[in-house]
Amino acid sequence: MAKLYFNYSTMNAGKSTVLLQASHNYRENNMDTQLLTARIDNRAGTGRIASRIGIGAEADMFTPSDDLFAMVSNRIAQGKIACVFVDEAQFLTSDQVWQLARVVDDLDLPVLCYGLRVDFQGQLFPGSAALLALADEMREVRTICRCGRKATMVMRQDENGKAITKGAQVQIGGNETYVSLCRRHWRESVGDRPPRHAAE
Repeated sequence: MAKLYFNYSTMNAGKSTVLLQASHNYRENNMDTQLLTARIDNRAGTGRIASRIGIGAEADMFTPSDDLFAMVSNRIAQGKIACVFVDEAQFLTSDQVWQLARVVDDLDLPVLCYGLRVDFQGQLFPGSAALLALADEMREVRTICRCGRKATMVMRQDENGKAITKGAQVQIGGNETYVSLCRRHWRESVGDRPPRHAAE
């Protein structure tokens, strides 16, 4: 029975590596997959998912206005697929998460989503919030803080390594922009105050 999976973590936990390995395993067994990634994140190149350890693959891109059920249906019309993989799932809209749930329920295809759970202010991304509500199974991809504890938070930093506590929820960046921290060190870095809500 197909399921909707949400594999979540902080930055630099190896989400893309896990995604690419899982897709490779399907393809090695002669089962094709569809890879989707957010158009907004082109750090690996346009229409490409890549890992920090050097592996990558071509992917179809989605924007907030795309109907993902239609995209997957169109891909199936070109040939059978065994699984759908979604990278940067935090950038999905709530409607798109429901569309992926339809892929699972109506097309009987497993959908594996990989993304961040919270932003640099400790707030859920809309896509992540919807996945937490709708996913059949959730798995944490773990990484560690500089102290060795499990990292659960993401700090946005300036060019001097100082924490940035205000700004747009979405700012594309890698190690130069974000650091994964345990909650204790995140609180110390941002000034030990509760996260601000987007409306504030």
